[in-house]
Amino acid sequence: MANIRFAEAVEPGNARLAERKARDEAKRAEGRPTLPSTIGEELATNPFLRCTEPEVVASASRHAGRSLAGPVDVFAEVREWKNGF
Repeated sequence: MANIRFAEAVEPGNARLAERKARDEAKRAEGRPTLPSTIGEELATNPFLRCTEPEVVASASRHAGRSLAGPVDVFAEVREWKNGF
């Protein structure tokens, strides 16, 4: 759930992420595991795999306080952000 909270900070407009959060919260409430995931779900909700998505790029740039040059820079900024989250 901590990873989902971070993903929400990076990409608050991601509808698939909101669905995943609700589903995982329900699983946790029932004492069920939320892992493993699928690659499809990760591609749709994991900001580290979404470094070309406009909302992720914009959030990472805001966090960095500057425009980022490309997906590698976005990934690095998201990683740094997560380290201190």
